[in-house]
Amino acid sequence: MSDRGFSRRAVTIGGGIAAALGITALGVTVPRLLRRRYRQTPYDDLLSQLIDRDAAAKVGLIVDGRSEPQTIAPELRRRLGRRTLAEVTNADLAEGKLTEVKGWVMPATLVLLCSLAASVES
Repeated sequence: MSDRGFSRRAVTIGGGIAAALGITALGVTVPRLLRRRYRQTPYDDLLSQLIDRDAAAKVGLIVDGRSEPQTIAPELRRRLGRRTLAEVTNADLAEGKLTEVKGWVMPATLVLLCSLAASVES
């Protein structure tokens, strides 16, 4: 740096870094602000595994209408444990635990989770 102040190069680099940080901050916070918020339930630990809770609730209504969440949740918690939904559904597929829903063949744990979503949303 000289006695005259900041050089044009330093200002350009600093401005570019500030712009990149600002864009990154917007990219992180905007999706959080725009996503749908659901009312709190005692089953959020299970329902947080779903990407689209509304679509899962529609599938759950097709499966069995409205089930009691008190009966579904313990079974789901036992099946999931500390594993992700992807790991559990892969295990269901490997073990042949499948359920048919209006022509779609789905892993049994996913169908239970959809039933839970339907019972909580209604």
